[in-house]
Amino acid sequence: MLDEDGRISILGIVGSPRRNGNTHFLVSRALEAAAGLNASTRLIWLGDHTIEGCRGCESCAGSHRCVIHDDMQHLYPLLLHADGLILGSPVHFYNVSAPMKAFVDRCYCLEAFDKDDRSCWVGIREALGGGYATVITVAEQAQQEYSGFAAQAMSLPLQDLGYRVIETLQVRGLWGRQDAAKEPDAAASAARAGERLAKTILLRASLNAGT
Repeated sequence: MLDEDGRISILGIVGSPRRNGNTHFLVSRALEAAAGLNASTRLIWLGDHTIEGCRGCESCAGSHRCVIHDDMQHLYPLLLHADGLILGSPVHFYNVSAPMKAFVDRCYCLEAFDKDDRSCWVGIREALGGGYATVITVAEQAQQEYSGFAAQAMSLPLQDLGYRVIETLQVRGLWGRQDAAKEPDAAASAARAGERLAKTILLRASLNAGT
């Protein structure tokens, strides 16, 4: 949905425990590129928020609202408002970081299941007209296998929630805290990913405006 200035909105979520590390840099670069196309952007560093893991209690089944009252409650409205998401996480032991895992798991309440057949579900974002997303992972090792399944751990839940994942960017071979800023190719790839996300959302907005 367009904001009051008629701009699309893109929310970046950084799951790295390190503030201003490689993941933070790449998500920021993607957002900057999207902002260059007149998108309204906002970056959330999960380290600033207290987010408990999902309890699996299913209390959200009827209301689609999580019963855990922590900082995730402040993020749900931002998620539902944003036209696009950029999720970024370092690879921790072949998976996403603990903060990103907690964030993704707590989005489970944004799914609606048939009460008699749980093989039938609809994501709340899907019901609202769908959304778009980009996923970024950062690994220290250069080999593909060491990226594990971190990208899928973010992209598959996003797809269930009703997002079309425009791009999955896996950046490897970054060990030092500021290595991404020293790698022009990594920065350029993140910028292109942000531009693609913004252009796709703008294309949808133009089609909607013409109908």
